[in-house]
Amino acid sequence: MSSSCSRIALLIDGANLHATSKALGFDVDYKRLLKEFQSRGTILRAFYYTAIIEDQEYSSIRPLIDWLDYNGYTVVTKAAKEFTDASGHRKLKGSMDIELAVDAMELAKHIDQMILFSGDGDFRRLVEAMQRRGVHVTVVSTIASHPPMIADELRRQADAFIDLLDLKPKLGRDPSERPASREPRHHALHLQRDHES
Repeated sequence: MSSSCSRIALLIDGANLHATSKALGFDVDYKRLLKEFQSRGTILRAFYYTAIIEDQEYSSIRPLIDWLDYNGYTVVTKAAKEFTDASGHRKLKGSMDIELAVDAMELAKHIDQMILFSGDGDFRRLVEAMQRRGVHVTVVSTIASHPPMIADELRRQADAFIDLLDLKPKLGRDPSERPASREPRHHALHLQRDHES
């Protein structure tokens, strides 16, 4: 099967991709991301997973979520839980791993390739399960940061690995393109206190 006929699903762990791009010093342009992977086959689904803080009057991620919703992405969100840890610090917990894994398994029989934007080692078993179903799995993260943003076991399990640093010229937004502070920031993802497991 030629790559142009390949049926692709993009699964983006939002907090993980944000942390990875920040570690590499750039913002991801999600319009360019979609275009880049459309050139590699037919995108059946492009999922973006993120936890949001429900009770905040304004969430800095809301403009991005709205933009993605209107521009070809399926956004999957859930409320982040706030808690106080043993040392008295306020923390957020909002892992989207289960949601991502369930969607991937449901898509398995409809796709040829899964592109997973995450370095989370917890996804190794999901990658293995997708491969058993005949799906070619590519993981996008980075080994260029210190420490690397991808778990070694996930990188070894994947059929292919793309370093986000190599995609920077195709997916990155120049900081000078950033809108003025009074305009909505449709592309920039500014998660405060990203999820912790």
